[in-house]
Amino acid sequence: MNSVYFVGAGPGDPELITLKAKRLIEEADVIVYSGSLLNPKILEYAKKAVLYDASKMDREEINNILAEAAMDNKLAIRLHDGDPSIYSAIREQIDKLEDKGIKCYTIPGISALFGAAARLNLELTLPEVTQTIIITRAEARTPVPERERIVELAKHGSTMVFYLSVHLIDKVVNELLEGGYSKDTPVAVVHKATWNDELIIISTLDEITSKVKDARINKTAIIIVGEVVSPKNYQFSKVYDPNFTHGYRRAKNKRD
Repeated sequence: MNSVYFVGAGPGDPELITLKAKRLIEEADVIVYSGSLLNPKILEYAKKAVLYDASKMDREEINNILAEAAMDNKLAIRLHDGDPSIYSAIREQIDKLEDKGIKCYTIPGISALFGAAARLNLELTLPEVTQTIIITRAEARTPVPERERIVELAKHGSTMVFYLSVHLIDKVVNELLEGGYSKDTPVAVVHKATWNDELIIISTLDEITSKVKDARINKTAIIIVGEVVSPKNYQFSKVYDPNFTHGYRRAKNKRD
């Protein structure tokens, strides 16, 4: 087999994984999983796998387990919470494995952002409000390029989404305000999106910090900022406008 699968396990709800992800988990011989963030109920799909909790291991230990399993022709999975393409450190893992001649495959999953948006019934892009989503994180021990400081990104006025930042909510709010968002800009904080103990706070930039601290949320949360959280005015999509012609439908009425 000589291959490793990087599998997205979704935001938390055990049913919010792909059919392919579920099948691979069921068939796996070895699974290295994100123990600090993964809903343990998802591991119940594993029928025969030897399980390893990555939260207790360093990158070399993880790499060795996956590589040894792959070279032994076992079905090896690196099981990531959410989607492996965002803040997962898969690049460094894949590079090491490929250096050893091991083929890697990535199976996408539902990110916590989209789990949170679904729970809030949000459309993250709205006509004439914003057509852009910026996904980022606040700077702490992991540095952020100067051009990607929150205050610089905030100048776009788009929907902004923060991972790994709720413990720095003061910093996030202050830099958003400095970058041009108003104090009454809507903001949602979703703690453990789609889990049974999910907690949602909807407020404004002016009040969100105190509410987050009162709720004692300091990790495992998504922050969504922008008018799309509580839209007051937006234009209807032209795609379904009866007076709009496109490649699949003619307009019912011609405008003057």
